[in-house]
Amino acid sequence: MGPATRDRRRACAAAALVVLAASGVVAGCRLDDDERGMGDAPVLNRRGDDTPAEVFNFPDHFGNLATKCVGHGLRGYTTTHFADDDGYIPSANTKIVPDPDCR
Repeated sequence: MGPATRDRRRACAAAALVVLAASGVVAGCRLDDDERGMGDAPVLNRRGDDTPAEVFNFPDHFGNLATKCVGHGLRGYTTTHFADDDGYIPSANTKIVPDPDCR
């Protein structure tokens, strides 16, 4: 194999790496949660309550349950959601109830 052939192979390998890297970046952008309607809701002045929720795990194929205080005297409950076999992603179930222990 001559020097010209080696140089051509190196150039092709470098070009292939650039194409792979670029396609990974584009694919990552395409799957952005906000664009798919599954991102977080906007937070006023970007200052929300990021304290962790208490999570209760359920067996496979059942949504997990998360709960936390979401305001003075209020507790929020929500379930996870995931795509069904047809790719449909239903809304997560959410419920806000009075809870005097939430201060």
